[in-house]
Amino acid sequence: MNNNLSKYHKILFEHFGFNFGFVADLFDLYQSDRKSVSDYWQKYFDQLTSYNDPQAEKKSEIKLAPNYSISPDDTLKIITGVGAKVIENMTWSLEIPIATSLRSISVKILEENRILINEKLIRSGYKKISFTHIIAFAVVQAIKEFPNVNNSFALIEGKPNMVNKSYINLGIAVDITRRDGTRSLIVPNIKNAGVMNFREFSNEYNNLIGKSRSGKLDPTDFQGTTLTITNPGGIGTVSSTPRLMNGQGCIIAIGAIDFPPEYKALTPNSIASLGIGKIMNISSTYDHRIIQGAESGEFLSTIDKLLLGENNFYESIFTSLNILQKPIRWGQDLDSNNPFNKEVEAINKQAQIVLLINMYRVRGHLIAELNPLNQKAVYHPELDPSHFGFSIWDYDRFFISGNLQGLQSGTLREILKRIKNTYCGNMGIEYMHIQNPEEKLWIQTQIEPIENKFNFSPEWKKRIMEKLVIAEGFEHFLHTKFIGHKRFSLEGSETLIPCLDILLNDSAQENVEEVVLGMAHRGRLNVLSNVIGKSYEKIFSEFEDDIDPDSPQGTGDVKYHLGATGIYKTFAGKEIKVSISSNPSHLEFVNPVVEGIVRAKQTRNEDQQRNKYLPVLIHGDGAFAGQGIVAETLNLSQLPGYSTGGTIHIIINNQIGFTTTPEEARSSPYATDVAKMIQSPIIHVNSDDPESALWAMRLALMYRMKFNKDIVIDLIGYRRHGHNEGDDPVYTQPLMYKKIKEHPSVKNLYSQKSIKEKLFTTEELENLDNNIYSKLEKSLESEKKDDSTFNPEYSIAYPIEEKTSAIRNKETKVSFRELSKIVEMTTTFNENFSLNPKLQKHIEKRRKFLKGDAKIDWAFGESLAFGSLLLEGRPIRLSGQDSVRGTFSQRHLVFTDINTGEEINPLNFIQEGQAKIEALDSLLSESAVLGFEYGYSITDPLALVIWEAQFGDFANGAQVIIDNFIVCSYTKWQLRNNVVLLLPHGYEGQGPEHSSARIERFLILAAEENMRICYPTTPAQYFHLLRSQVHQEIEKPLIVFTPKSLLRHPSAVSLAEDLTDGYFNEIIVDKVEDSKAIKNVILTSGKIYYELKNYYESNSIQNYLILRIEQYYPFPLERLFEILKVYKNLENLIWVQEEPKNMGAWNFIFNKLYEVLDKKYNLRFVGRPESPSPASGSSKKYLKSQKEVIEKAFSY
Repeated sequence: MNNNLSKYHKILFEHFGFNFGFVADLFDLYQSDRKSVSDYWQKYFDQLTSYNDPQAEKKSEIKLAPNYSISPDDTLKIITGVGAKVIENMTWSLEIPIATSLRSISVKILEENRILINEKLIRSGYKKISFTHIIAFAVVQAIKEFPNVNNSFALIEGKPNMVNKSYINLGIAVDITRRDGTRSLIVPNIKNAGVMNFREFSNEYNNLIGKSRSGKLDPTDFQGTTLTITNPGGIGTVSSTPRLMNGQGCIIAIGAIDFPPEYKALTPNSIASLGIGKIMNISSTYDHRIIQGAESGEFLSTIDKLLLGENNFYESIFTSLNILQKPIRWGQDLDSNNPFNKEVEAINKQAQIVLLINMYRVRGHLIAELNPLNQKAVYHPELDPSHFGFSIWDYDRFFISGNLQGLQSGTLREILKRIKNTYCGNMGIEYMHIQNPEEKLWIQTQIEPIENKFNFSPEWKKRIMEKLVIAEGFEHFLHTKFIGHKRFSLEGSETLIPCLDILLNDSAQENVEEVVLGMAHRGRLNVLSNVIGKSYEKIFSEFEDDIDPDSPQGTGDVKYHLGATGIYKTFAGKEIKVSISSNPSHLEFVNPVVEGIVRAKQTRNEDQQRNKYLPVLIHGDGAFAGQGIVAETLNLSQLPGYSTGGTIHIIINNQIGFTTTPEEARSSPYATDVAKMIQSPIIHVNSDDPESALWAMRLALMYRMKFNKDIVIDLIGYRRHGHNEGDDPVYTQPLMYKKIKEHPSVKNLYSQKSIKEKLFTTEELENLDNNIYSKLEKSLESEKKDDSTFNPEYSIAYPIEEKTSAIRNKETKVSFRELSKIVEMTTTFNENFSLNPKLQKHIEKRRKFLKGDAKIDWAFGESLAFGSLLLEGRPIRLSGQDSVRGTFSQRHLVFTDINTGEEINPLNFIQEGQAKIEALDSLLSESAVLGFEYGYSITDPLALVIWEAQFGDFANGAQVIIDNFIVCSYTKWQLRNNVVLLLPHGYEGQGPEHSSARIERFLILAAEENMRICYPTTPAQYFHLLRSQVHQEIEKPLIVFTPKSLLRHPSAVSLAEDLTDGYFNEIIVDKVEDSKAIKNVILTSGKIYYELKNYYESNSIQNYLILRIEQYYPFPLERLFEILKVYKNLENLIWVQEEPKNMGAWNFIFNKLYEVLDKKYNLRFVGRPESPSPASGSSKKYLKSQKEVIEKAFSY
């Protein structure tokens, strides 16, 4: 047996060479217990032990060098001629004639790039790579240029052959400990290394080392090695000439990496100052029969060049590892050896350090790793140290870092690491455009000391995981249970849910009482269920469409537009109110609405610091960049009359708008660039990194609470499905959706991280998935048994009891005494107050009221209405362009001291304890301001909230707010509003754009008594109308077409008794002496009444009666017929208007009267002919056509 064992060991040594020790140990185990080794080794050793079996088939004898086998893929070439003679001579002298080439290589660039690589790998949760990984990969690339070193020599039937190999099986020498405690070297190989990129190569390298350490190698791991690399430098060997194995043509040895011996005594500072780098000796021991010395030398030279970065060597490594930055490049030390220049250069470089740090603060986000899908390196020259005159030799030199927070001084490497980690990781922040140095410094102190990486506790990490499971589970459940239904999935951006979780948690810690959300439809259902707390049953009922068509919800809105209010229990155990505003599909138009809601809550609850109520707006990337309402709303943020103390904006950036790519959707680099107009910080964050996203949210809230300013979070993810679930995005974005299909979800990515960090086991995560699915399944079953009806969600600024108990006066008249008090206090000024002399007459005219002989004009009547409401405890908010003074200089709510500039609104100082009026000149915006006032009105229904257009047709710019919010909020969402629109209207020859408030547009929106539309003609009518708006039992919007020229028309005045005894008349009837004489009744509204009246009186017309329709809607049809009954001889009803026939109220009036007149009266139209433009641009044409209208009205 011993003889046999010795024989077998000899065979194993011949076949495995370096690897003999490893295989011999396995063979010993096999001898003692055949089953103690793997099946593969059993079969191998079975064949080995029957090697001399006489029954075995006799094999052809091929004389091979020991430890050699020929692959079927190898090709043989007999060496003849002079070459054969040389080989013969060499073979006589040595068994394998070898020679060795040696080269010293600078490893500075290798060392620096390895640091960058390992920083990325560690951040991504992977193991670091060694120098050998990179060197071995360089060897493989060099073999491709010098394939001959991959070949070997063989004597076959006595003839020398070159064995050409088309593949590269790189042997890796691995030091292991044998069973007896001795050390042994084995050389398994990486198969087909030449076709691998670096990621594949390093993975296979690590796999091979792991198998070597664990003893799981099999014979195939040793077979077919073409070239070996060994690293005796790992134990300090500077250089070596390793043994070349038969069957290989070359072996590469790597020496120790260190500074040259003569510099080892120097300090690190001295070494850095002198620009001395580490070196490495590398040797190539080769078979001289097939490889010549020059070839070996050039082979080592190529390895040297690759390790210095030539041929994009490091770029290829970085690309394969998804490292989104350029590798460090080789370069000469730029430090001068001239002692006279040393000091100057040191000062210059010190200055450049400050510039470099600043540039990373400004531009670092450009190379940050923000896009989960598009992982490619981005180079920006201003972020390259060489741009500032630094080379790799400066990396170990010390510099003062200026104001880099948390690092006063350090090596260039340390400084670069800090600023790269801070500004170029999975979170990039833009803030250097802010002009306030305090804000910039605050941001730096928050992010730079921790390198922008907040260390969350294990408990928080577990909560993140749980929220991701819930978010993804909810979407998957809907996807499988309600196939084909639109839900506008959050998939690809599920990180939003844990982000909102930490926002609510931290807001509660800051004593915020309520967070008000506004968002479009993307992810809305997920937010409604998993943040607001809307029950799964309610949501499922909306999918099932299991709704009574006679219920309010049956005529409401789609499920992803509905609002809701809930109480959220935070991670810290606190509770916070959270609501989401109802909104239509007009994406960003909910933004100003939310701001108005929050402002109303802050005002009513005396939140002067604006920290108790927090607005949060969630946007889409395409809409944020593309919709003008975004810029308008941002522009509100710092205005005293509209500020809410700062809004947190979150962009769900799925990098596509329906089918439109960012390149086609915006001219700016980012969707967020519009926010720079108000100097908001912008945080871009990769949504595949939930911890960075949560830190961004926490940072955003801290900033908002400290500076009371808007801040934007750009949550960059993707959209796993189409725009909706019935849309196939592959038609237009095939490449993007190929990536998305292959990309793991954020839940899966974070699951892997959680398992690595031992926060969860695989089984525990599976249980989380199962639990959420089970809960959803039960909710779906419960919904099918639930017959509950929809209840609207209200979130007004005060308890509902305060609203229901408010006094509502059916009568709108006000006593003379009360009105006198208002006049007295609003026309009396402190003796030190210098009033503009031009306004003195205005004041004196109003004071005549106190003597009972005042004629009340429009603005005076309005002022008295305001004052009376304030004394009744009803606050007023009036905003619009130039509304404080009035577009036509008629209102003058605020007076300014001409000497000091002091401003005073007398209406706010009538008596102690009164309510206040907030009178504002708005920015030049219609949509945002009207949206804001709408939001304010739904939140404070007891206030009189007014928006005034500068000219009536300016409301065109707010049509979305009017059409989709104001007139139908109750129909769609059971949400009432009582906002008032003041729209100056009237034809006075001012041209197409300043004449019409587009009465027709409002009338086509009138239905189901959804609003009041009025066109009052006297100050008293306006007075009573405003007061009735506040005291109406059911809140409805009020549209008032207000005058321009009538503001100072001598006939358009009222008396005190009209206010003290009157009320709002829906129809005003002119007095006539003989009702029987009336054959024609003119129905009209507004300014033209006074022109008709003047013509009527001037021409002593007897058979006409003029009725003023003061309220268009609800149309007072019964009242009209009651009036008409009096006139027994009536033949013609004549509708007279200034507007063209296709505009104004005619079509509305016609439809209201035509069917009910029953041919009793002739219904006639008098006005301008149909026209696409509201009015003529020529004053002469206007006067001519106006005269024709007046005359025709009296022609019947």
